[in-house]
Amino acid sequence: MRLSAARWRQELVLLALFALLGAIVYGVLAHLGWALAVALAGYNFSLVYRLMRVARGARKHQRGAIVYGLPGLIADRQRRIRHAWGRRQRKLVALLKRYHHSAMSVPDAMVVLTPLREIEWLNDAACELLNLNRSDVGLRIDNLIRDPSFVHWLNDADSGRGLELQSPGDEQRALNLRREPYGEDRDLLIGRDVTALYRLQGVRQDFVANVSHELRTPLTVLAGYLETLLDSEEDPHGEMFRILTNMHQQSERMRRIVEDLLLLSRLETTRPDEEYFEAIDMASLLGTIAHDAQLLSGSEQHQIVMAVDSGLWLVGIMRELHSALSNLIFNAVKYTPGGGMITIRWFESAQGSPVFEVQDTGIGIEPRHIPRLTERFYRIDVARSRTRGGTGLGLAIVKHVILRHDAYLHITSQPQQGSVFQVTFPAVRAERHRPLMAASRN
Repeated sequence: MRLSAARWRQELVLLALFALLGAIVYGVLAHLGWALAVALAGYNFSLVYRLMRVARGARKHQRGAIVYGLPGLIADRQRRIRHAWGRRQRKLVALLKRYHHSAMSVPDAMVVLTPLREIEWLNDAACELLNLNRSDVGLRIDNLIRDPSFVHWLNDADSGRGLELQSPGDEQRALNLRREPYGEDRDLLIGRDVTALYRLQGVRQDFVANVSHELRTPLTVLAGYLETLLDSEEDPHGEMFRILTNMHQQSERMRRIVEDLLLLSRLETTRPDEEYFEAIDMASLLGTIAHDAQLLSGSEQHQIVMAVDSGLWLVGIMRELHSALSNLIFNAVKYTPGGGMITIRWFESAQGSPVFEVQDTGIGIEPRHIPRLTERFYRIDVARSRTRGGTGLGLAIVKHVILRHDAYLHITSQPQQGSVFQVTFPAVRAERHRPLMAASRN
């Protein structure tokens, strides 16, 4: 405020000086018009000259000579704005440097990708974990990392799905990759070293496998003795018979848990051998499972309907697929009230992918439980699961079998509206034999 008042006073002094000049001209020429013209011309010339000095100083980004009056006020404000902008610019540059330093120091690999999958920026961890170089900026990342699973994942529109991958620079390292939207049209590729986690999981899996293997024999012996005691019990309605029956049921349940743990451990720790893959007649396989499901239904008399493309075969491992698909179908029977309908479908999608689907009219599942259904020992209704003979490992086994066949599981359900379990296999695993659509009711 003081500076502005001083500038205004300077301007008034200049006006007074030019007014005095006009008065002198009037006194000499005795002509008012010439007096006003000279005074205004002098003031305008002074104003233009001072504005030119302000403009010159602004172009050179320097303080320049002292300027009085209103142009001086303009110059003062201009300098303040320039200084404020300079401070903000320096702060922004410092902030960007700190951000850059922080991003470079992050232990996770970070790569910014353009819409054409070209590398725009990468940090030090990306160079180490993904075997990239600074000179790779501007190159397509799928030309540098040629792992087929990585290329397929990179081209997948579902950026929320992660990928487990061996480090291109060190096969002893395991990486977890994910892709997130970045800016308007960029992607941020993030890679985390999960080698320690994998080793810990390996130790846990070995422990579970060893314990399960050691428990198998004593449980078998215990079950054998209990069967012998049950057979020798004379009173089938007595208290001892009831106790022995309950003990036998629990020992059988423990045996099934051990068998499932051993199977799950094998699925987790081994890779599927291509020599075990064969062309499977899915219509025949699903027909066998549907027959077993009808026997499981027993007196509840579920309606099991099949809509199967009998000409669509699948290349896979018969034993594993039988285990996984029978688990899904038997679950549909267990969790559907008597008289309910269970529909089994096997068809080819519009994209050419083989699809298995089982739909029931059962009790349904709350959406909040769906993401955790394939976890070990996760049960929605513990009492019902135990009553039905479940071990809590069935869907975990299903998940691993599906992953070993490069497929994915999709679950949709609502309470009291039934459930749909859908498994989509890659198109390369499909084979065409006899193009025939079959529908039957068991």
